[in-house]
Amino acid sequence: MKTKKIPMRMCLGCGEMKPKKELIRAVKAADGSISLDFTGKKNGRGAYICKSSECFEKARKARRFEKSFSCRIEDSVYEEMENELSAENDKSSDDMP
Repeated sequence: MKTKKIPMRMCLGCGEMKPKKELIRAVKAADGSISLDFTGKKNGRGAYICKSSECFEKARKARRFEKSFSCRIEDSVYEEMENELSAENDKSSDDMP
């Protein structure tokens, strides 16, 4: 039986290629709003980052989200994304034994 191909994506923060399921997708919707998509199914242009806050900060500092989405991103949007990421990390760390 043929093995299934695992989709790989590059993290905007560290630049490593990782399996898609290990990364979080940031989405720019058609209306221009930018948010994190933990399901990976929202419509719009996507970019991927690791689940670590260090990778998020690297991508923010190097303006990689802005380059991927070809637009200027306000600090308030970054702060909202960072809060979503930290809430998700807190939730996932509580699930671990």
